[in-house]
Amino acid sequence: MTGFQVACLQITTSDDMAANIAMVSDMARRARDAGADFITTPENVSLMDGGAAVRAQAAVEDEHLARLAFAELARETGAWFLAGSIACAAEDGRMANRSLLFDPDGNLVQRYDKMHMFDVSLPDGESYKESRNYRPGGETALAQLPWGVLGMTVCYDMRFPQLYRALAQAGADFLTVPSAFTRVTGRAHWEVLLRARAIETGCFVIAPAQTGVHARERKTYGHSLVVAPWGEVLLDAGEEVGIFQAEIDCDRIAEARGRVPSLQHDRPFAAPAPLSPRQAAE
Repeated sequence: MTGFQVACLQITTSDDMAANIAMVSDMARRARDAGADFITTPENVSLMDGGAAVRAQAAVEDEHLARLAFAELARETGAWFLAGSIACAAEDGRMANRSLLFDPDGNLVQRYDKMHMFDVSLPDGESYKESRNYRPGGETALAQLPWGVLGMTVCYDMRFPQLYRALAQAGADFLTVPSAFTRVTGRAHWEVLLRARAIETGCFVIAPAQTGVHARERKTYGHSLVVAPWGEVLLDAGEEVGIFQAEIDCDRIAEARGRVPSLQHDRPFAAPAPLSPRQAAE
């Protein structure tokens, strides 16, 4: 494997899809001009609303305006391109929160539907019920890049380490985590979780993120990160909109896994029998 340059486009997506696509396209061209080989974008890259606008503008994948635009953008720039996620119409009347990977010829190489739904009530009063509008995916996704194997995930997935271990043990060298993390959870958990996923798997973690204030006053954390397999943060984008790039030295994957080969040390075990709170106290 050789090295490459990755770009994280940190953006504040609005409820205007055409404007969002134009913004991302301009940034992607500039990232490519600055040497990026792999351009990545956040979750909800084409539309950020949280209400009826997303459902109204969702379409089946083959007809989705963002899917068509980003395929052409990859072809135009000649770079690998990750559309962090777009809302695609699904069979059950809900949507799929779908991450798409395009090669430099504009071909769709792999897709991944976000598996874990963000259904939470936060301490600041914010409440999210992602499963109301989105149906969860059920399949993992790997893709061959020129430099190694990519494992694809989205945002809230990062709280489920078994997914990342499975991807790494199936051959992943790099893990993408496009996100729209809330400010409350971002301040508490964003960096530590991403560093943990990198350390546990010996993979590079690439996490382009939304930032700022969106429609309906939703606030996202920013801080797009690139983390090395030993856990070092190679890139922290802070809270500003912009193009942020990092050099990936692929030799560091084997180096980290050679130091602590934990991916080879799993042991079978019997799952614990559940205890009631009363039994646990006794």
